[in-house]
Amino acid sequence: QAPKKAKKKIEGGSNVFSMFEQTQIQEFKEAFTIMDQNRDGFIDKADLRDTFAALGRLNVKNEELEEMVKEAPGPINFTVFLTMFGEKLKGTDPEETILNAFKIFDPEGKGHIKADYIKEMLMTQADRFSQEEIKQMFAAFPPDVSGNLDYKNLCYVITHGEEKD
Repeated sequence: QAPKKAKKKIEGGSNVFSMFEQTQIQEFKEAFTIMDQNRDGFIDKADLRDTFAALGRLNVKNEELEEMVKEAPGPINFTVFLTMFGEKLKGTDPEETILNAFKIFDPEGKGHIKADYIKEMLMTQADRFSQEEIKQMFAAFPPDVSGNLDYKNLCYVITHGEEKD
């Protein structure tokens, strides 16, 4: 009788697919399919290079691509891809925790804060943001016409990955 292959147990559940909601798995599958440029079921250095090129980033160093591929325990099929995301996302704060952090800056509970105020706080307190990081944040989450940042939507996007309609 042939020996049974040992299955590597993933912390917090025996199945990586149980870590995500069905809609999230579908989104990861779409991303994997986009990245798997040659459609062989695996993401390799050539696929990563092509993906970067499609995003407008040309001349990615070979070493950089090798470092990315080396993060995986072996060939990157969809299950490995999902497992790697699960490990990266493990320990990210739940939506409520992030919301509560923003609520400190919103004592009246309006659901938004003045963009200028949050910019000042982010650039002067604790792990200070650079001007570039502030620019990136406001590019991704522009304040409304009144100059307010909708932090409830921001928290949703941080934890769920896309904007609510």
